[in-house]
Amino acid sequence: MIIKYASIFVMMQFAAMQVFAQSNSALPGMKQAAVQASESQADTEWISYRNAYRLMIQFEKYGKAKHLIQSHFQVASKAGNALPDNLQLNLVGKTMRLNLPLDVLGRASFPLLKSAYDENAELTINQVAGQYIFQSRISIQTRADGVYELADLRQACEQAQTYLKSTGDIKVGNKACVGVRFSYPKNLSQAGLKFRGADAQMHVLSLLDNSAFPDEANKAYKTATLRFADVQEKGQLLTQQTPIAIAPLFE
Repeated sequence: MIIKYASIFVMMQFAAMQVFAQSNSALPGMKQAAVQASESQADTEWISYRNAYRLMIQFEKYGKAKHLIQSHFQVASKAGNALPDNLQLNLVGKTMRLNLPLDVLGRASFPLLKSAYDENAELTINQVAGQYIFQSRISIQTRADGVYELADLRQACEQAQTYLKSTGDIKVGNKACVGVRFSYPKNLSQAGLKFRGADAQMHVLSLLDNSAFPDEANKAYKTATLRFADVQEKGQLLTQQTPIAIAPLFE
């Protein structure tokens, strides 16, 4: 009887060794898959939705005049390079995956979603980590009719300045509103951008290669700048093409 139990014990040990050997042989593959998944996640740039929410909700809660300006969530290159054509911004949570369309400047309308906040969702882009920044971007609203009253442009610039100061933006500081910059695609030859003063005289604004916003280095656009000091007190800015963006200028 003792011999019989001893045989059973030996057989059980042998079976256990076989199971361990099979498990151990699978570990390298499992480890490799885990490493690849980790690397894949590391190669994707992301930011906490909660952090972005706290940044973007400031504009929604802002109580002063803002009817001539707008706020976007922007993805920008740290090096100032042009954004890749395949750039995608996604909102990813436990119960959601939403694509947030980006314009040519990397701007998106930011969704204020309680569910995304509660889930601590992530905003991700399909690019290598460390090469991009996420920020809010204030610009002047465009008009479908292409007619911009000079008084409205001045007021829009002042609204942008007042708002940015309220957020503690150091780029504004003690600077003053000096003008506006209209941006267009670089392949555009003529924007039909003209200034009509109170004397009804038309003055064509020339296009130059520059960045859409003064604090960016990417000079990948055609831009025209209107400085308030260079024109009459009253007038209109007329454009045949809707600009990509209108940026306030502070100096």
